[in-house]
Amino acid sequence: MERPHNTRQPQPVSGRAPRAERPSSSTRPGPAARNRGRLLATALAVLACLSVQALPAAAAGTADVVSRGVTIPSFYTPPASLPAANGALIRSEPLPLALSLPGLDGPLPGTATRLMYKSTDSNGQPVAVTGAYIEPSADWKGGGPRPLVAVAPGTMGQGDQCAASMGLQHPITFNGQTVSVGYEDLAMYRLLASGVAVVVTDYVGLGATDRLHTYVDRLDGGHALLDAVRAARGLTGASVAAASPVGLFGYSQGGGASASAAELQPTYAPDITLAGTYAGAPPANLTEVIKGIDGSALAGALGWSLNGFIQSDPDLQAFADAHINAAGKAALKDLSTMCVGDAILGYAFKRSNSWTTDGKSVSDLVESTPALRATLADQRIGNLKPTSPVRLVTGVQDDIVPHAQARQLAVDWCRKGADVTYDAIILPNLGDKLVLNHVAPLITDQGDAISWLTDRLSGKRATSNCWTMPLQP
Repeated sequence: MERPHNTRQPQPVSGRAPRAERPSSSTRPGPAARNRGRLLATALAVLACLSVQALPAAAAGTADVVSRGVTIPSFYTPPASLPAANGALIRSEPLPLALSLPGLDGPLPGTATRLMYKSTDSNGQPVAVTGAYIEPSADWKGGGPRPLVAVAPGTMGQGDQCAASMGLQHPITFNGQTVSVGYEDLAMYRLLASGVAVVVTDYVGLGATDRLHTYVDRLDGGHALLDAVRAARGLTGASVAAASPVGLFGYSQGGGASASAAELQPTYAPDITLAGTYAGAPPANLTEVIKGIDGSALAGALGWSLNGFIQSDPDLQAFADAHINAAGKAALKDLSTMCVGDAILGYAFKRSNSWTTDGKSVSDLVESTPALRATLADQRIGNLKPTSPVRLVTGVQDDIVPHAQARQLAVDWCRKGADVTYDAIILPNLGDKLVLNHVAPLITDQGDAISWLTDRLSGKRATSNCWTMPLQP
């Protein structure tokens, strides 16, 4: 049976786009429609090859945690007590990969292990975080010990079924109640193909069933990513060790987490020596990011942010009670179990002023409320200096995680003397507020991002281009 998951129960989705009418039986599809049909058939064939499986429903009479019809394995329920050390393994188990091919030295791309490890949240309290480690079958040809890359996933959602570690086993989940796509699998597989070991974090509260996911919280995200490195090093049978070069990799939400981890590492994890960090489209200034997200196809992400910050700072609950109307509260509860696909289907282009008691947008409320301004100021990335090379990428047309604030992060780090490689991706405008301007640089730059990072893992020196910032868009 379904039971409350940290008081989160799916509600009927409000604001869902109307279903398109089906063509009449007398209408013969044109060439474009036939092509779309062929593409759909091809996609379905690919999914079949990927061994996409329907996630199991909860058995009647059990106390399993269920999120939008998806049973969350008991592995993801944290124990009552946690170890003291950050990165200490709590438990592990084999993780079947959806795409696994036979190879001479073992299955390709490697052997995966599901992880739960201890981290520290933004309030300084112990927290259990889940993720996965993948031991590659391919040899590392870059010289020296096999390196490790910690992957910070992009926006997955807030429901536990959206966790990246679950996406490795089930790349696509579609059961009529939720839509989840493990799109980070591609980057991970590309790294594994080069012989790099990979560990991916699910972040605080995503997967682990004891709390809500604290979406875009810089401390929770940065800590979880760094502690994933420690957890991988402590895993029995892993080929990585303290001497292994370490890289961080993330785009969008992941870009913020990897950027945060890079600047937190000197104080939070001095035992980890970073060879390099890729931070793509980092949400470094949430005050500006809120403006980009509000009214966009990814408007639901605003609800995830509010949910997480209210959970982390109970003082904000009174503010929410006073300023969020009934429709807004219902939306926040609904979004708390959604993946990114669900949020786009249910809340695309929603404006936050429809969620407030006085018709003000969330940006307006932030501007007029000192407590909210302080919360977002504490989330600012760029006040600390990374002591290892960073490649920061932003699309100049990005209007969801706005280009200007990401560029400002590069400027802030450069002024502190950091080793920054800044790359502005220039592409045509693919449509305002559609998310395409945000996603396109992820796709077009991924190969260069991995090449830059593997060069750092091979011991090649980075060349900062901070001096070009006045000339860069």
